[in-house]
Amino acid sequence: MIVFEKFLRKNISELIPYSSARKEYSGPAAMYFDANENPYNKPYNRYPDPLQSELKEKLSKIKGVKSEQIFTGNGSDEIIDLLIRAFCEPGKDNIIVPEPSYGMYEVCAQINNVGVRKALLKPDFSLDTSTILSLADETTKLTFLCSPNNPTGNLFACSDIIKVLKDFGGIVILDEAYIDFSSNDGFIKYLNDYPNLVILQTFSKAWGMAGIRLGFGFGDAQLIDILNRIKYPYNVSSLTQKTALEMIERQSEVEVWIRNILDQRRFLEEHLRQLNFVKEVYPSEANFLLVKVNDPASIYSYLESSKLIIRNRSKMPLCEGCIRITVGTAIENKTLIDRMILYQTQINTSAV
Repeated sequence: MIVFEKFLRKNISELIPYSSARKEYSGPAAMYFDANENPYNKPYNRYPDPLQSELKEKLSKIKGVKSEQIFTGNGSDEIIDLLIRAFCEPGKDNIIVPEPSYGMYEVCAQINNVGVRKALLKPDFSLDTSTILSLADETTKLTFLCSPNNPTGNLFACSDIIKVLKDFGGIVILDEAYIDFSSNDGFIKYLNDYPNLVILQTFSKAWGMAGIRLGFGFGDAQLIDILNRIKYPYNVSSLTQKTALEMIERQSEVEVWIRNILDQRRFLEEHLRQLNFVKEVYPSEANFLLVKVNDPASIYSYLESSKLIIRNRSKMPLCEGCIRITVGTAIENKTLIDRMILYQTQINTSAV
């Protein structure tokens, strides 16, 4: 068992958390006179449950973990920020991130004046565990891994993740935002085996709820308690909690969406490979494709002129010449491919 207090910043360890009215008293009451709320405009006049108890209870049944092992945040970005703030001393400590990967790990570190050490992925986008472990020293508190990785779309090998979990001396955050689109069921089943493991998941992707800003952290109950101590009192709104609870009841519908997205991912892969300006379509375990093309800036501009927006990722390490395409509906994807065929016709005509 890890004693997380030894990793904590001293001021966080000594922090006396703010005690909100809804934390001191939870549950129904005849009348509330404790939180300086407006008595009108029910139910939105009342502060939400600060610990999202009902939502965590429902989620614990879906994920097969205890509710005390769940942290609920305003998107996964809040959890990333809280982890850095809790465990990394500004101006002294650092984190390790693979490169390329999700940019918010580095941004949150920079905001908190925490160093970032980058471990370049191997040419096949797999983890370079030797580099990750060699970068770590006594000031390295966190390592972030995104699997399936954004923007490359690939899963990291289970053996590589486990090696980092075993050999890295700090906390390993495994971001599984895209795991629902993967052929792998993720690492939650290992949660109790590795107390230094924190898993991030979200309602933004497979659940189609990016607009409500809801992310989850799964980890050791002791670590989750630390995050609850330092978060803002009412970090997840009552509207978000209500909408998420309703969405959980539609899980069978979400599963249909996932199957449709996977079918459409295959459609895009097949048709993109037929275009002569496409050099490579990388295998994906996510709801997007990384595609190497001859002129990413040109294809981006051409599609933008029709209000079809992709992402130019060509300035990221190992992604030179690459665009990233999110999988849409069947109609959207056909529209995109048709427009790309027109682009191909145009460049072929110009070359004559």
